[in-house]
Amino acid sequence: MTARPRLGAVEFVLRDATRPLLVLGPSLGTSVAALWGDAVGLLAGASGSVDGDRVAGGAGELDVIGWDLPGHGTAPAPSADELDGLSIGELADAVLGVVERAQARRGDVGAPFWYAGVSVGGAVGQRLLLDAPDRVLGAALICTATYFGEPSGWAERAELVRRAGTPTQVEAAVRRWFGPGFLDREPQVVLRLLAGLQTADRFGYAAVCDAVGAHDLRGRLGAVGVPVVAIAGAADPATPPAKLEEIADAVPGARLQVLDGAAHLAPAERPQAVADLVRDLVRGRVTA
Repeated sequence: MTARPRLGAVEFVLRDATRPLLVLGPSLGTSVAALWGDAVGLLAGASGSVDGDRVAGGAGELDVIGWDLPGHGTAPAPSADELDGLSIGELADAVLGVVERAQARRGDVGAPFWYAGVSVGGAVGQRLLLDAPDRVLGAALICTATYFGEPSGWAERAELVRRAGTPTQVEAAVRRWFGPGFLDREPQVVLRLLAGLQTADRFGYAAVCDAVGAHDLRGRLGAVGVPVVAIAGAADPATPPAKLEEIADAVPGARLQVLDGAAHLAPAERPQAVADLVRDLVRGRVTA
């Protein structure tokens, strides 16, 4: 049976086809707005908050949209059968639908776009690079992997969440998501992200767990022919820098950047650094 994932969509800045289009993807348990909100202000020209790595600025040169996983953020709660057998490839196909609806408003349906995604959002980016190579101009693959570990562990997590809901994941998420001291420095950001996890639909979360468990693109990314930057958090226990180094080594001409102090949610922890890297990608400072 083919899954029919319904994704959420967020138009952060959508003007017209004279500007490059950047598409942002979330991590499991997050909404794209909570994860990327501070970085979007820097990418699209709005003001960020001034506090350490959160500074005002931005080139105002991009249109930026994002997508939400089934049952997360702006996405509707899934029905009982629509996510049966969900795969990362099916999520990638659904993302193309989100992009085309935004491009219909810009007047450039089918045009290529830039992509940046975190964790499962980065896995979707990998599938887009392989399955729709004519659509993606380049990608930032952030805190992600070609293989996230044994499917059995993901199946166990999925079963727990189906039974008891996403609040069962909060304690472990705090350990995985945030680098040393971030909770004390940015409690409001942490609360914003954890609220998205606690309210995520349990069946949507579980279906994505199963899709992540089945994701395996080891040995495949050598076919990618567009610019890629692989961004790791130095303190990320879920996808440590070696996972991103593997991606950078596999993709011809890819750039690897390891961000000090960041764990698994780099756009929320280091928005300025991530925005700068994505902007370099779009400006052609990363070449395939």
